[in-house]
Amino acid sequence: MKALSMIRPVLLVAAPFFLALGLVLPLVHFETLYFFDETPSLIEIIVSLWQGGDGLLATIVALVSILLPSLKMIGIAAEATATGGGAGNLFYRRVVPHLSKWSMMDVLLVAIVIAAAKTTGLADAFTQPGLWCYAASSMISGLLHSLMGDASGPK
Repeated sequence: MKALSMIRPVLLVAAPFFLALGLVLPLVHFETLYFFDETPSLIEIIVSLWQGGDGLLATIVALVSILLPSLKMIGIAAEATATGGGAGNLFYRRVVPHLSKWSMMDVLLVAIVIAAAKTTGLADAFTQPGLWCYAASSMISGLLHSLMGDASGPK
């Protein structure tokens, strides 16, 4: 239990840090795909979709890749720092489990794009640090959610 109490603060800082890096660092490197930058970040992809007239898709990607992970981390942080029952506990117990189901969707989508680009011959695609940081953020927040559930005991 003592190790858990020591590692939790580190994970609480690491998850949003890696999320921020995952949003601004390049996700993938395309060598022959002409309508993307060579190494777009997640935010650049969302902006490109929006500017290209795909507002609905840009909104969905922003919601799933920025808003939902941020809300999940806020809920986990609220639970970790809560002293009593309150609204933070209710948010954590009711909302965070639903947010957790969407955690790795973006990583999966980028992996599918890379696989599709390679198998169609459209482009050579390679993962970049942004994808790994985003994946690390998702895994750390999932671990935190699991640890927080274990620490709170049976429900």
